[in-house]
Amino acid sequence: MTNASTSGPNIRNLILAPAIISFAITILRLVGELNQWAPGLFGREAGGGGSLIGISWLIPIFGVYFAVKLVRDGYTPKSNIKVILFAILGAALSIGIVMAFFSRGPTDTLAVLAMFVGAGAGIALQRIAWPELFRTLLAYAFAARIPVALVMLVAIFGSWGTHYDVPPPGGIPEMSALATWFYIGFVPQFTVWIMFTTVIGSLVGGIAAIAMRAKAPEEAAQTS
Repeated sequence: MTNASTSGPNIRNLILAPAIISFAITILRLVGELNQWAPGLFGREAGGGGSLIGISWLIPIFGVYFAVKLVRDGYTPKSNIKVILFAILGAALSIGIVMAFFSRGPTDTLAVLAMFVGAGAGIALQRIAWPELFRTLLAYAFAARIPVALVMLVAIFGSWGTHYDVPPPGGIPEMSALATWFYIGFVPQFTVWIMFTTVIGSLVGGIAAIAMRAKAPEEAAQTS
């Protein structure tokens, strides 16, 4: 294992390829929905309907990818178990926030404030156990979600009828396109989805780090 640089990992290089892949899938998803391609792959329901073409499925993949790269470069957590425990705690917090968000309605002021405060707390928890992975996941989360938020803004103004501009179940009060984007685009993209990325990425990253540590003695024995 190499010695970690005191300046920290090169996060821009780490997230460049994953960010490009995420952007490409976002555009592919938009094109597929606009052309009404296979619903199972390009669902137009609010929230995406669990469609197979989407960037949410990339989070665990890139979580493992980032963890492996960091460990190989010498940026290991002090405790892999703490990484997983803080991720589970963040996940529990995330579930609570989502439930509160939908129970009170996406335009409720207290719910919106709770989303930002709760998401911020869940995100911050991930920094404690593995700062390098946290910073990498956070940077990737914004790199992946900013394009989505911008696509949603254009889709809402254009009323494209995609999952990027469809209101959540139950609808929302009539309001301007910009206000609609704030509540169903900006808020969830930069609260729940940022937290979901850091939490799930930390969880699978911690598991990957444990697997690499368990495998290290075997590799050392084979080379000795």
